[in-house]
Amino acid sequence: MSTWIVRDGGPARGLRVAVKDVIDVAGLPTTAGCRAVARMAAPAVADASCLAGLRAAAGAGRASLAGKTNLHELAFGITGINPAFGTPVNPLDSALVPGGSSSGSAAAVGAGEADIAYGTDTGGSIRIPAACCGIAGLKTTWGRIPLDGVWPLAPSFDTVGPMARDIAGLVAGMELLEPGFQVLASPPARVGRIPLDADPVVDAAVDAALAAAGWQVVPVELAGLGASSTAALTLLEHEAARSNETLMRASPGEIGADVLARLRLAATIPADAIDAARRERDRCRSELARLWERFDLLALPTLAGFPPALKDASVMPAIRGATVLANLVGVPSLALPVPARAALPASIQLIGPAGSEDRLLAAGAVLELATRG
Repeated sequence: MSTWIVRDGGPARGLRVAVKDVIDVAGLPTTAGCRAVARMAAPAVADASCLAGLRAAAGAGRASLAGKTNLHELAFGITGINPAFGTPVNPLDSALVPGGSSSGSAAAVGAGEADIAYGTDTGGSIRIPAACCGIAGLKTTWGRIPLDGVWPLAPSFDTVGPMARDIAGLVAGMELLEPGFQVLASPPARVGRIPLDADPVVDAAVDAALAAAGWQVVPVELAGLGASSTAALTLLEHEAARSNETLMRASPGEIGADVLARLRLAATIPADAIDAARRERDRCRSELARLWERFDLLALPTLAGFPPALKDASVMPAIRGATVLANLVGVPSLALPVPARAALPASIQLIGPAGSEDRLLAAGAVLELATRG
């Protein structure tokens, strides 16, 4: 089982930064965790645009590239299991799924092999493995971090963001991704608590963390949350099938059976379902716009349960929660571990309006301090 696709063997200076292997690094091939892609991949001629800050920091001795991390194949899955390149080991418990698709990035940070990792998040692919591995992850506002040189999955959903053990690490990661980034926002005063059909232990952990922060928390129902999640997955999978159209014709065994089956099914989504999903996206955006007039942030569990054993990975879709909501409307979202009355931490998800990464990280710092045992 493997966390890394390529491990940098040079001396580490400053922050050790891991990069998910869907992001081009000059001189290295980008495999997307897939045999078919790896077979055709040539070394990238240039870095992805989002690596400019890392390269500048490396030149000044403040950071170094730790290597390229493994992932759920083609970034199209939430378990993190990869039969082609191995499955990264969950640092909390090797018997559990690491979560996907940024599984290697989460495992590298959780195991102390990197200080910061870049992941991509199209439907929860930073936040889900962060929750599974007990670390923090930030899905950024769609379009904020450039995607030039990033392997596409669903272009109207794809984002790049940082993963780290704590909020300070996420802030450092954002400063590398967006030089000049600062956390200037005040923590929130008003938080809307979205209910989920979640494990009571997870729910209690989220509520206890919010109470410890001392914020004004008000229950809020999102109309049609299930319909919004369905619409998001419909659009995401439609775009994924288009992005990977040529790969669906690869030789047998060059793409994992689970990913290939999902892509082929996605290619059959009818036009009327896609149109309906786009209308639901518009409706959801309007509803959230009204909520931002009342609340600074929304809070809910990142996952509706705790990460399952590898042998029970098929239950992951049932506990993925509502991570895809933030991708549907393009807003930022933070996943942060919080104490739970269980062997593992739970994870709280905070969602903010577009461009509110500074507010989310300010809020995360308050939660972190309030829940520290």
